[in-house]
Amino acid sequence: MTSELPEMRASDAERERVAERLRDAVAEGRLDMEEFDQRLDAAYRARTHGDLEPLVRDLPAPGTTSGAASTTTPARASWAGRVGGPATSSGAFSFWGGFSRRGTWTVGRRFTAFTLMGGGELDLREARFEDRETVIDCVAIMGGIQVVVPPGLNVEVRGIGLMGGFDEHGSVEADPDPGAPRVIIRGLALMGGVGVERKLTRAEKQRLKAERAERERERKLGKGGDGQKELDGGA
Repeated sequence: MTSELPEMRASDAERERVAERLRDAVAEGRLDMEEFDQRLDAAYRARTHGDLEPLVRDLPAPGTTSGAASTTTPARASWAGRVGGPATSSGAFSFWGGFSRRGTWTVGRRFTAFTLMGGGELDLREARFEDRETVIDCVAIMGGIQVVVPPGLNVEVRGIGLMGGFDEHGSVEADPDPGAPRVIIRGLALMGGVGVERKLTRAEKQRLKAERAERERERKLGKGGDGQKELDGGA
């Protein structure tokens, strides 16, 4: 009779590759935070390949994510893949009402947004662009227009506010990517407001939350120090 060969031990690099796949999965909405926490904890405690494999068995292999899923994480996608193609919208209008452009729409190289006693939203976080330079003219009269952009987009705000506001703000720090398209937002807010806000997508927020949870777990386990050595040495 032949004796069974011992199962191959997992390396730190292999544990980290599994952790990266788990981070991608939570960002794409494939795992919730509770599942992510459980699997990540198991990944860092894994001693063999057999311990790691079940943790990612039901997740796509690296590089095989569908196009639909990849467009939900534009901050990590190539900007070159988001420029070109016919515009799906080149203007929006509201009067005593509202308009909204969001998701994976394609912005025309010249776009005009107008609202009178109404409101509107232009969300560019997952948008494509007809050209590398886009000019968006916003006119808000006794109303408001909100333009939401991702942190990496090159944005220039030139609008004027008269008895109103035309400004840029955001909850995340602007970090324009040199390879990103350039968007010029200009126009007039008369007794109304136009706000340009930098925000992360839901997927990126989930990913950052997952990374914070991972760092906290590493701190508690002492990963990279005595804590991980004790785990490996205890087998």
